[in-house]
Amino acid sequence: MSDDFKRVESHDCPMSTCAAPAGSPCRTGKNKVAIQYHTARFRLVPQLAKALSVPIPAVRKPGSAWMELPRPLRAGTEPVGHVRLGYTRASTARQSLYAQLESLAEAGVTRVFSEKISTRATRRPELEAAVKLAGGIRSSGVAVTLVVHEHKRLGRGIKLAMLAEELKASDVGLEFLPGELKGSHDPSGIMFTGLAAMSGMEREYIRDRTLEGHESARKRGKIIGGAWVTDDDMLSMALHLRGQEMSLRDIAKRLVITTGAKKGQHPSPATVMRMLREHDEQAGITAST
Repeated sequence: MSDDFKRVESHDCPMSTCAAPAGSPCRTGKNKVAIQYHTARFRLVPQLAKALSVPIPAVRKPGSAWMELPRPLRAGTEPVGHVRLGYTRASTARQSLYAQLESLAEAGVTRVFSEKISTRATRRPELEAAVKLAGGIRSSGVAVTLVVHEHKRLGRGIKLAMLAEELKASDVGLEFLPGELKGSHDPSGIMFTGLAAMSGMEREYIRDRTLEGHESARKRGKIIGGAWVTDDDMLSMALHLRGQEMSLRDIAKRLVITTGAKKGQHPSPATVMRMLREHDEQAGITAST
């Protein structure tokens, strides 16, 4: 995402029908976020004076109800103080947030937003509240970092990248405690954007390749192996770990085969997937009878 919108929004819109204050996007006569900035406004920026139009970025949600956003800090103003806000999430009501809360407390976070809601949910009210508060505090001249136990609590792939763009627009930092993206990140950095995109690929890649292999084996009349190394205890643990949104590869690393020639070894991700899928299919059959 280009930073052109920040340059435009450093000025009030001179259009009398808009009059959007600095820090906010332009608005339409029906008080909706406009699709592009008014010409009189973006031409106040020398680098954009000859542009035919400057689109309003998706992070400002063009077409949605317009509302005034925090005004930007004056150029050259140094942050005064630093606030660390925390966010925790579990996918179901049965899952505990204790480990995440403990991790944030050890990291010195005192204000935490928590919710139990699926990653697939289109809206996460507590996360939205945390991001809104972070932006408001940052606009007052205080540096802000959103601290999360692990990036999976925010989302994967495109969802994580979109949230990073929103944080970037508010000049809010982002920090993960454990996991693949451990450490502090500049949400606008190329490295973070790439890692965010890749974080959503592993689960889908394993799933697709495994399903393709299984389907190919069935067409050849072969029995898919792996079932003999599983047992009820392994299934129970796998279900628990899946509930924490761990990848098949990570689940396999936590499981140990207890019998047979492969005793003491970890099952393959394909075996774990087959075991979980058969459980889900059986549960579906039981529920329908």
